[in-house]
Amino acid sequence: MTDTEQKNTVGRLKSRPQFLAVRNGEKRKGRLILLEVLDRKDSAPARVGFTVTKKHGNAVERNRMRRRLKEAVRLNAAFAMRPGHDYVIVARREVLNAPFDQLAAQLTNRIANSQTTNLRSQKAGSRKE
Repeated sequence: MTDTEQKNTVGRLKSRPQFLAVRNGEKRKGRLILLEVLDRKDSAPARVGFTVTKKHGNAVERNRMRRRLKEAVRLNAAFAMRPGHDYVIVARREVLNAPFDQLAAQLTNRIANSQTTNLRSQKAGSRKE
Protein backbone atom coordinates (compact mmCIF):
# COMPACT_ATOMS: atom_id res chain seq x y z
CA MET A 1 0.00 0.00 0.00
CA THR A 2 1.47 3.38 -1.00
CA ASP A 3 1.43 6.50 1.18
CA THR A 4 -1.35 8.13 -0.85
CA GLU A 5 -3.54 5.04 -0.64
CA GLN A 6 -2.93 4.84 3.09
CA LYS A 7 -3.90 8.50 3.58
CA ASN A 8 -7.11 8.01 1.60
CA THR A 9 -8.29 5.00 3.54
CA VAL A 10 -11.48 5.66 5.40
CA GLY A 11 -12.91 3.52 8.18
CA ARG A 12 -16.54 2.57 8.48
CA LEU A 13 -19.18 3.35 11.07
CA LYS A 14 -20.90 0.07 11.84
CA SER A 15 -22.91 0.23 15.06
CA ARG A 16 -26.03 2.20 15.92
CA PRO A 17 -24.37 4.10 18.82
CA GLN A 18 -21.70 5.36 16.42
CA PHE A 19 -24.36 6.65 14.01
CA LEU A 20 -26.35 8.25 16.83
CA ALA A 21 -23.27 10.03 18.16
CA VAL A 22 -22.71 11.69 14.78
CA ARG A 23 -26.28 13.07 14.83
CA ASN A 24 -25.16 15.50 17.56
CA GLY A 25 -22.54 16.99 15.26
CA GLU A 26 -22.66 19.48 12.43
CA LYS A 27 -25.18 19.10 9.60
CA ARG A 28 -24.44 20.13 6.02
CA LYS A 29 -27.46 20.06 3.71
CA GLY A 30 -27.39 19.50 -0.01
CA ARG A 31 -29.84 18.73 -2.79
CA LEU A 32 -28.72 15.10 -3.06
CA ILE A 33 -27.46 14.34 0.44
CA LEU A 34 -27.43 15.40 4.06
CA LEU A 35 -23.96 15.15 5.57
CA GLU A 36 -23.57 14.86 9.33
CA VAL A 37 -20.08 15.45 10.71
CA LEU A 38 -18.69 14.86 14.20
CA ASP A 39 -15.21 15.90 15.33
CA ARG A 40 -13.97 13.11 17.61
CA LYS A 41 -10.97 15.24 18.66
CA ASP A 42 -8.41 12.51 18.01
CA SER A 43 -5.99 11.69 15.18
CA ALA A 44 -7.50 8.34 14.15
CA PRO A 45 -8.51 7.91 10.50
CA ALA A 46 -11.83 9.34 9.37
CA ARG A 47 -14.85 7.03 9.46
CA VAL A 48 -17.91 7.13 7.24
CA GLY A 49 -21.39 5.59 7.40
CA PHE A 50 -24.24 5.56 4.91
CA THR A 51 -27.96 5.84 5.60
CA VAL A 52 -30.79 5.30 3.14
CA THR A 53 -34.25 5.19 4.71
CA LYS A 54 -37.07 2.90 3.63
CA LYS A 55 -39.15 5.80 2.36
CA HIS A 56 -36.75 6.10 -0.59
CA GLY A 57 -37.76 2.90 -2.31
CA ASN A 58 -37.47 -0.84 -2.20
CA ALA A 59 -34.34 -2.75 -1.19
CA VAL A 60 -32.94 -2.82 -4.73
CA GLU A 61 -33.17 0.97 -5.09
CA ARG A 62 -31.81 1.63 -1.59
CA ASN A 63 -28.83 -0.65 -2.22
CA ARG A 64 -28.15 1.05 -5.55
CA MET A 65 -28.16 4.45 -3.81
CA ARG A 66 -25.81 3.16 -1.13
CA ARG A 67 -23.43 1.66 -3.71
CA ARG A 68 -23.35 4.94 -5.66
CA LEU A 69 -22.51 6.88 -2.51
CA LYS A 70 -19.79 4.43 -1.49
CA GLU A 71 -18.18 4.64 -4.91
CA ALA A 72 -18.33 8.46 -4.90
CA VAL A 73 -16.57 8.50 -1.53
CA ARG A 74 -13.98 5.96 -2.67
CA LEU A 75 -13.14 7.75 -5.93
CA ASN A 76 -13.53 11.42 -5.08
CA ALA A 77 -14.30 12.39 -1.52
CA ALA A 78 -12.04 10.28 0.71
CA PHE A 79 -9.14 12.72 0.28
CA ALA A 80 -11.25 15.57 1.71
CA MET A 81 -12.20 13.69 4.89
CA ARG A 82 -10.20 14.94 7.85
CA PRO A 83 -8.65 12.55 10.38
CA GLY A 84 -10.49 12.41 13.69
CA HIS A 85 -13.89 13.02 12.12
CA ASP A 86 -16.93 10.80 11.62
CA TYR A 87 -19.19 11.34 8.61
CA VAL A 88 -22.71 10.02 8.06
CA ILE A 89 -24.08 10.46 4.55
CA VAL A 90 -27.87 10.42 4.43
CA ALA A 91 -29.15 9.86 0.90
CA ARG A 92 -32.07 11.68 -0.63
CA ARG A 93 -34.21 10.12 -3.36
CA GLU A 94 -32.47 12.14 -6.10
CA VAL A 95 -29.23 10.17 -5.56
CA LEU A 96 -30.73 7.35 -7.60
CA ASN A 97 -31.04 9.31 -10.85
CA ALA A 98 -28.48 12.11 -10.51
CA PRO A 99 -25.46 12.02 -12.83
CA PHE A 100 -22.53 10.41 -11.01
CA ASP A 101 -20.24 13.40 -11.65
CA GLN A 102 -22.77 15.71 -10.03
CA LEU A 103 -23.17 13.37 -7.05
CA ALA A 104 -19.42 13.11 -6.54
CA ALA A 105 -18.92 16.87 -6.87
CA GLN A 106 -21.63 17.70 -4.32
CA LEU A 107 -20.34 15.11 -1.89
CA THR A 108 -16.78 16.41 -2.15
CA ASN A 109 -18.01 20.00 -1.78
CA ARG A 110 -20.05 19.21 1.35
CA ILE A 111 -17.17 17.34 2.97
CA ALA A 112 -14.57 20.01 2.21
CA ASN A 113 -16.74 23.07 2.93
CA SER A 114 -17.93 23.53 6.49
CA GLN A 115 -19.64 26.89 5.81
CA THR A 116 -22.79 25.13 4.57
CA THR A 117 -24.01 24.36 8.06
CA ASN A 118 -27.53 24.87 9.29
CA LEU A 119 -26.81 27.91 11.47
CA ARG A 120 -30.48 28.69 12.09
CA SER A 121 -31.07 25.50 14.04
CA GLN A 122 -27.95 26.07 16.12
CA LYS A 123 -28.81 29.68 16.98
CA ALA A 124 -32.57 29.72 17.32
CA GLY A 125 -33.25 26.29 18.74
CA SER A 126 -36.71 24.83 18.47
CA ARG A 127 -39.59 26.82 16.99
CA LYS A 128 -41.85 25.74 19.82
CA GLU A 129 -39.94 27.72 22.44
